[in-house]
Amino acid sequence: MNEQLIKQITKMVVEKLQMSSVDTTSNDTSKEQQVNLYQNHPVGNIAEAKPLSDVSGEVKFFPSNKAPKKKDLEKLSNRIETDLKEEEKKEKYLSELRKKTPARIAVGRAGSRPKTNTWLQFRFDHAAAVDAVYGEVPQEILERLNFFQVHTRVLDKEEYIRRPDLGRRLSDESKQVVLDKCKRSPKVQIVASNGLSAKALEENLEDVYLSLEQSLKNLNIEMGTTFYVDKGRVALMDEIGELLQPDIVVILIGERPGLVSAESLSAYICYKPRIGTIEADRMVVSNIHKGGIPSVEAGAYLGTLIQKILKYEASGVSLVKKEG
Repeated sequence: MNEQLIKQITKMVVEKLQMSSVDTTSNDTSKEQQVNLYQNHPVGNIAEAKPLSDVSGEVKFFPSNKAPKKKDLEKLSNRIETDLKEEEKKEKYLSELRKKTPARIAVGRAGSRPKTNTWLQFRFDHAAAVDAVYGEVPQEILERLNFFQVHTRVLDKEEYIRRPDLGRRLSDESKQVVLDKCKRSPKVQIVASNGLSAKALEENLEDVYLSLEQSLKNLNIEMGTTFYVDKGRVALMDEIGELLQPDIVVILIGERPGLVSAESLSAYICYKPRIGTIEADRMVVSNIHKGGIPSVEAGAYLGTLIQKILKYEASGVSLVKKEG
């Protein structure tokens, strides 16, 4: 609402009140006014309609003399103008907040309930999050990237959600496949897993991986044999570190979906991970998706970060200490 509109509304209200004041004060308030009420139809033997005042007396009323004063009108005008400006200022502030975050803030309510559009969008985002958890990574993506597939000790999605520990270990059969197919002791071993969002890999894996692969080639950093693990957890990198003995393990994994994005990918990196590695030794580049860090940009950055980890032979908190 602009300032011109505020002034126009205020002017209309004041003029209306002033007209009301003129109509009232124009009457002679010092004299009483007589009102005669007539019967419209004869009653009984009365041949003509007579004023009821002949029977019941005169009915009188006095006009009000409490007309709004000019001072009161000015106060009202100023108050309306102030309220409208405050409302405009508040809406502008909330609009700026909404632009800075995809979170549901300042969306308003209808009584005690969310507005219809807000509620429908919430239901849509919740359904997308559920689909991301229970979905599967398209096989054609893995084939294009030439990834072979192995499995953790998890049997199904329900067990995967209830038992995170089983997602941190490869099945016995998968261990042997990894040992048979993968290069031993590479500088960098990359692993991909659907984690808690297959949609994240479907949308971002190809661009992130190809960008990272190109970055490592440009930096002359040796890569191992990349593969895909179904229903894996982050700490799966510890067992892979034990099996293949790489200097660095990178796991590209689907993150837990939220109600803003169900396709967020994260890259966890650790220097020489082994069974029992603490979380402080891991690093993560998160929020890789179209509304966060672009996939290609994330892959290029990961190459630079890996170069730094190899230089200092540390990751996580230990890397920060060595850099400082």
